[in-house]
Amino acid sequence: MYCKHCGKEFKEKPNFCSECGKRLQEDGSDAHAGPSKSQTIQTPTLGTFLEYRKRKAEERQNFSCGKMKSKKICKVQINIGLMTIGKGGVLKPKRGKTISLSTHPDITALDLLNEAVRKMRDFNKDLDEGPFLLLYPDGSEVINIPGTQRPFTLKAYKEEIGKTYQRVIIFICQKKDFEKVGELPDTSDSDPEIVIKTTSREFDLADTLPFEPHHKSSPVHKEPDKVNGDGGLSLSTEVHQTIHLDEEHNYASTSTCLDVESSCYRTYTNLFAPIVIDDDEDEVLVVEEKKDMPSEKSEPTTVQASEIIANLALAIDHNKVSRFNISRSDVWDGAVRGFRRSSYSEKSEIFVKFTDDAGSLEEGLDTGGPRREFLTLLMDHLRNRPIFDGPRERRYLVYNPTAVREDEYYLAGKMIAVSVIHGGPAPHFLSKDLVNHIIGKPSFSATVEDVKDENIGRALHQVQEADSQESLQNLILQNSTMFQTAGCFRPVKACEKHTLVEEYLKWYIIDRNHIAIQRFKDGLASLEFLASVQKHPGVLAPLLCYSAKALTAAEIERLFIPDFSTRGSNRWQRETKVIGFWADFLLECEDGVISLSLPDVLMFATGLSALPPAGITPRPSIGFLNDSPFPMATTCSNTLKLPLLDSYSVFRKNMEFGIKNAPGFGCF
Repeated sequence: MYCKHCGKEFKEKPNFCSECGKRLQEDGSDAHAGPSKSQTIQTPTLGTFLEYRKRKAEERQNFSCGKMKSKKICKVQINIGLMTIGKGGVLKPKRGKTISLSTHPDITALDLLNEAVRKMRDFNKDLDEGPFLLLYPDGSEVINIPGTQRPFTLKAYKEEIGKTYQRVIIFICQKKDFEKVGELPDTSDSDPEIVIKTTSREFDLADTLPFEPHHKSSPVHKEPDKVNGDGGLSLSTEVHQTIHLDEEHNYASTSTCLDVESSCYRTYTNLFAPIVIDDDEDEVLVVEEKKDMPSEKSEPTTVQASEIIANLALAIDHNKVSRFNISRSDVWDGAVRGFRRSSYSEKSEIFVKFTDDAGSLEEGLDTGGPRREFLTLLMDHLRNRPIFDGPRERRYLVYNPTAVREDEYYLAGKMIAVSVIHGGPAPHFLSKDLVNHIIGKPSFSATVEDVKDENIGRALHQVQEADSQESLQNLILQNSTMFQTAGCFRPVKACEKHTLVEEYLKWYIIDRNHIAIQRFKDGLASLEFLASVQKHPGVLAPLLCYSAKALTAAEIERLFIPDFSTRGSNRWQRETKVIGFWADFLLECEDGVISLSLPDVLMFATGLSALPPAGITPRPSIGFLNDSPFPMATTCSNTLKLPLLDSYSVFRKNMEFGIKNAPGFGCF
């Protein structure tokens, strides 16, 4: 049977054609007889096939299963704990401080640390300020996967240890605790000695019971029986027992000296003191600690200030810059604007642009010289700020309402920390009593000369010079308001007058300025400077106090290295001659023969008036000039160029004139 419309052949007799879909039997004619000659069989052509393929292609392009749902980001649950340093200088997890943290499996160590600290601080408001480190359970820092060089990711760590995420625990620890590991003495291996003493009293024998230890017996010294005055028995007035414990706190040996006056009992039990268990540490029996415990590790004497400051300077990001626009006529104003700018960060490199007295911009790229000059001028200006009082060499903080409102104390502390760590000079003008108070030392040695108030100073002098008890009491009564304000108004004997003056001075310099000192300490804490001063007071504390040691000509001569020409040449001979002039010029500056000082010369060449605690980088050098009779300097490279002159008198005159008339460098 064939379809009369399209010519498709069928083995059966369907009602409709499966090819063209038209009805096959409309008039009841015999369709299986095949097509007649008069009928034309329509066969598919190439055109219909191309149209069909085009239509199918459009259908495929327009086919859509709807919007694909975004892949859900899966989070996992891990545990975060807190580690602190315990006895023996060992890091131990702190009980009750483990919390759950939801995070991503592919998180890195730094991101995990930030999330862990944030979560821990949300649930523990008493958590100390950082910085923190991320630690494994064994106390090692999280950097790589243990035993490999692969950077840490949570997923890789979980696969390496073969635990589920819920059983993974990572700890955070303060950096200062991590650095103290091993510094504290470890006494865990030594046998603890427990000394038990009872007070002197008579025992009622009815309240005592015989006691026989299960494993060992305690030897008792037998003494002759003695009857007291009432016909009863009495024990000795003191019981002393020393018990030695082994590592597992079992009774290793017992030595007992027990004086018992009794004829009824041969052995008695001793009354043990209460057992104290430290909840934060391992369970240890503590009755009475030994007095001869080893002292804390003393501060190393070989460490240098430059090494400590170099470690602190590692926090500076040299790819970021904080800019300062400074006018030498008003250094403080430009410094305050720069430090209070919202984009300022003490961890960014300092970039300084100076303006001259006419207000135009002094061109030049800051690669160290302008920064050192700015910090030098800033420290000189800070000494004379109204937040300080006292002699010029022993300045201490004084409360100033305007400075409190403007938060100048915090700003001053930050300026000092930034100056020291960024390669600038140290202040060298703070009072030793103030520095001792800041680092936690109790020593105090102020004198009446430290008080600049004339009335208070006169009253204290009179109290110190009082020659009788009566005159001393009259002076105290006359100045009762002053002493009462300080809380030291009381009857004083003549031998106690110096103690009274010292108490008042301590209140006047330290106690009454507590708020200002605390805010000043907050500023000093920038870049971890205060913590380092407290950790190394013998090395860094002198940088803040006045030093009587002055700059010498020999130090500057050793500091600058000459860059000579080829040895034996004519120019080399002239250069060696000028180096002799240079040495004599420094000696005359030191002796005061000329109007220039050694700090002026150093300031001209490096931008520093004193040697900084961090050292001068790069190393200062000396060059030579053929085309100029006056000296020149490049503070960025710390290069001083000397003129090649044949006469010392002309050399000294030109050096003095050139340095005095140099633009900037603190010389106006």
